[in-house]
Amino acid sequence: MAVKERVGLVVSDKMEKTVVVAVENRAPHPKYRKIVVRTKRYKVHDEGNKCKVGDRVRIQETRPLSRTKRWIVVDILGHTILEKPSKVQDAPTVEQPQPETQPESVSSELVLEQTELEDPLEPDDEELEPDDEELEQDDEEEEEEQEP
Repeated sequence: MAVKERVGLVVSDKMEKTVVVAVENRAPHPKYRKIVVRTKRYKVHDEGNKCKVGDRVRIQETRPLSRTKRWIVVDILGHTILEKPSKVQDAPTVEQPQPETQPESVSSELVLEQTELEDPLEPDDEELEPDDEELEQDDEEEEEEQEP
């Protein structure tokens, strides 16, 4: 039987002598034929704790080493340098601008005058209320129409 080997990316190295490796498998969907990426995560034995997060590694199947570990690291193919920010003190500080305050004498001198503006959407009163003369003329016209 052939020995199974995979190439993957180390996604976690928080355990002693164990890393988690994510292996991607790209295959077309059986019905829709779109390339689908499936990711499988393996717990892999790393005897020397040499692997770091971001490393590309080759792993090989072996006998069960624990309940979930059945793979070992064969080779580290590439190291990735990840910069982690150190202490908060080393990080550059961002100064926030202080709000400008006006002296009390200046703010008390400023007085706003309110001006009454006509609302262009509100109709004038003159247009709504007809004059008494117009009402009388309308009444006369109606009477004339009814007489003949």
